[in-house]
Amino acid sequence: MQIDDVRIFVATVDARNFTAAAKRLALSKQFVSRRVMALEEALGVQLLIRNTRKLAVTELGQEFYERAKRILSEVEDAEQAMSLRRAGPRGLLRVSAPMSFGMMHLSPLVANFLREHGDVRFDMELSDRTVDVVGEGFDMAIRIGTLPDSTLIAQKLVDVRMVACCSPGYVRRRGAPRHPAELARHSCLLYGHGGVVSWDFVVDGVSKGFEVEGPLRANNGELIRDAAVAGLGIVRLPDFIVSDALSGGQLVTVLEEFLPMPVTVYAVYPQHRQSSVAVRVFVEFLREGLRGRLMV
Repeated sequence: MQIDDVRIFVATVDARNFTAAAKRLALSKQFVSRRVMALEEALGVQLLIRNTRKLAVTELGQEFYERAKRILSEVEDAEQAMSLRRAGPRGLLRVSAPMSFGMMHLSPLVANFLREHGDVRFDMELSDRTVDVVGEGFDMAIRIGTLPDSTLIAQKLVDVRMVACCSPGYVRRRGAPRHPAELARHSCLLYGHGGVVSWDFVVDGVSKGFEVEGPLRANNGELIRDAAVAGLGIVRLPDFIVSDALSGGQLVTVLEEFLPMPVTVYAVYPQHRQSSVAVRVFVEFLREGLRGRLMV
C-alpha cells in the first residue's frame, strides 16, 4: 500500500467521482481509477461501489476513509515538523464554531490569519450543534461555557461577559425582576436543548443557580435575542450577541447587581493534533485576537 494511493482514495471519496478527483489532483481519470483499484487489491477489500452516475462508499470503505484522513493529517504534521525550509504553519485546518460567535468574531480573525499564513487553508463549519471532533475529523472546535469530561485538549481563549436583559415593552408589561429568584415568575427565553435550565447569578458573593422556564427554547443565540427584542421574555446571553440591541435601546439590562459569572471560550482539539504547528499557531492567534475584542 502506497501513501499516494491513500491520498488519491481520500480525494476520490471527497469528490464522489473519479473525474472530479482527477481534476483536483491534476491526474488522469484512468490513473486515479487504477490507483484506487490497486489500493483495494492491497487491502483485500472493496472500498467503493462504482456505477455510471457516481461512486458509493462501502461500510469498510467509510471506515478506511476516516482512518486515512487522520493518518494523512499525521503525515502532513510530520512533514511540517521535519521540513527545515518552512518556518510557518501550513496545511488544512477543519474548524467548528458556534454560528453567532463565528460570524461576529472568527470571521475577521480567520481572514487576518490567512493573510499572515498563506500556506494554511481552512474548512470552517459554523453551527450551533456540538460536533464530534474526533469522529467527524475536525482539527479544532470552539466551545463556549462549561466543558464536559472528554479526552480532548482544551485551551482557554478568553472570558465573555454574560448579560440578562429584555425589551422595554416587557418591563412595562411584567416589570423587571429585582432578584434572580423572581425569574421563576417570568417568561425566560432559553438557549440550548432539553432538560432543566438553570441560570447562574452572583448572590452575596457566591454563584448560585436559578431554574428558569419560558415559551421558547432554541440552540441559536441570535434567534433567542430577537425573541427578546420582540418582547417575549428575558434572556441571559453573552454580551457579544446582545450588545448592539442594548446600544440601540431595543433591550435593557436587568439584575445588573447580580451579574452572572463570565463564561469561558475554549479551543478544543484531539490529542493527536497537539503536535500540529498550524493548530498551535492558530490557537495563539485566536487567544490574542479575541482578548483584544472580548476581554471582560
